[in-house]
Amino acid sequence: MPSFVRLFKAFCFVLTLHLCVLASPALAQATPTSAAHASVPGENPYGLKAVWAQGDVVAKGTLAILVFMSIFSWYLIVAKLLEQKRLLVQQREAMQRLSSENSLEQAVEALQSNSPFRFVAQEALNSAAKHQEMRGAIEFNDWLMLSLQRATTSVQQSMQKGLSFLATVGSTAPFVGLFGTVWGIYNALVSIGLSGQASIDKVAGPVGESLIMTAIGLAVAVPAVLGYNVLIRRNKLIMQGVQKFSGNVHANLLVAAAQR
Repeated sequence: MPSFVRLFKAFCFVLTLHLCVLASPALAQATPTSAAHASVPGENPYGLKAVWAQGDVVAKGTLAILVFMSIFSWYLIVAKLLEQKRLLVQQREAMQRLSSENSLEQAVEALQSNSPFRFVAQEALNSAAKHQEMRGAIEFNDWLMLSLQRATTSVQQSMQKGLSFLATVGSTAPFVGLFGTVWGIYNALVSIGLSGQASIDKVAGPVGESLIMTAIGLAVAVPAVLGYNVLIRRNKLIMQGVQKFSGNVHANLLVAAAQR
């Protein structure tokens, strides 16, 4: 988990550096006039730099929100994929330990401390030990099933952390970009109305720059939606392994209780 924190800090640093570069005075003075851009061959006079240089607080705020959504979405996707890879390795290890060790206690001790499979098995062992103090108030089988169900539900909730943010980004980012487009077109129409000139060269630039917001919104939303779907599918596969391991632990404890 500390590596994920360092990765998130690195993303935040890149975001801050990017915004500082865009907001620098040298860039703010680079207005996309035809004479200025004519001296710089190959530079797009209606690109993202022009949007940032000419945009007001609302436009820059909208662009900053989209950049934040994109960076944090990619952070969550990468972090969750690494976490799921670790869980798949721990799943194979847990099933192997459960079948190779002489007792459930030895199998639990051999698992990694941060393994959810160790958490499930340890909760089952603690519940089995506590049942002896209940003096038959509830059947051992029912008590054990309730304990395992609580443990697996806790693991599932932990695995789903962050996925709601990806779903939110996937559903709202296109509309945030559309808001930036509408706001840019509104400002362009106001400028055209004040100047009294509606030629194509006066309209194409501001409108084209505004449409960039919609493109950015889609570029933010599509990876978030795809990442969300992939992570949900992999979570289901991992949860199937957790439930299978939980069933084996349940069976081992029932056999151990019957042999007493």
